[in-house]
Amino acid sequence: MAFDIGLTFLVLGVAAWTIAARETFAAVVGFVAYGLLLALIWVRLAAPDVALTEAALGSGLTGGLLIGAGSRLRVSQSPPAEETPGVALKTAAAVLCILISAGLAAIVPLLPDPAPTLAPQVAANIAATGLGNPVTAVLMAYRAIDTLLEIVVLLLALLGIWSLAPDGDWGLPLGSRVAYDPESVLTFIAQLLIPVGILVGIHIFWVGSIAPGGEFQGATILAAMWILASMAGLVDAPAVTRRWLRLVLVIGPAVFLAIGLAGFALAGAFLAYPESHAKLLILIIEIPVTLAIAATLALLVAGPPKRAQR
Repeated sequence: MAFDIGLTFLVLGVAAWTIAARETFAAVVGFVAYGLLLALIWVRLAAPDVALTEAALGSGLTGGLLIGAGSRLRVSQSPPAEETPGVALKTAAAVLCILISAGLAAIVPLLPDPAPTLAPQVAANIAATGLGNPVTAVLMAYRAIDTLLEIVVLLLALLGIWSLAPDGDWGLPLGSRVAYDPESVLTFIAQLLIPVGILVGIHIFWVGSIAPGGEFQGATILAAMWILASMAGLVDAPAVTRRWLRLVLVIGPAVFLAIGLAGFALAGAFLAYPESHAKLLILIIEIPVTLAIAATLALLVAGPPKRAQR
């Protein structure tokens, strides 16, 4: 109990410090630390799948995105006087945030006890999926349409940036990239960490059927390794005209949709799996989906793309 209380106050303190930090980089560091502390809280709440997702996506990848965005801001220059928020606007924003936080805090005690859950139904039917991890079973069987749409939305976000954003505003800024230097500390860390990270990402993906993990967490780790290699100058973002790159980006949603449509013939419904082949079909979906998510996340952070000159 003492540890949990101390962890709670630590999370609140880091959150307050992140909000109050005036420097962009300091705020991003506080946000990353806040995400890691939240991951520890989820572990204490016996939710390791959520903890892995928070550490990989909420803290790691989002932290990389914020670092790239923050490095583009002119933090050393003060905004013009007419663009500086006034006292009234700041007070109104603070009051609104307090009211929202108080409202959310007031709703929590009003939640039904016990909370409504699908856990009994999932536990009774999880054997039909051939999976040992109930979270993966829910994502790939009971909420398969939601999972498919999440992957499609991620791809559409990349295509939107791909089509609309200028090359200079996409991905890591030039200042975040360094020329390859075999003697630098960053190069040493990248060469040491990337092979281990790739193995960890593959392991997290592979054990997702029987233990905490899965394609989203594994893909995020793989994408982080590519981003680290890009920042160290070991690799560069591939040209967007490469056919293999476009194939990797679309093969995950395409295979997912194809097996979903085959469900009409195999089991009588969209994204339904015949019980004798459920685990095999889910595995066939997860492999290309993992590659597609990893490539999409890596391109979102580690761009910019290289376009052919017209």
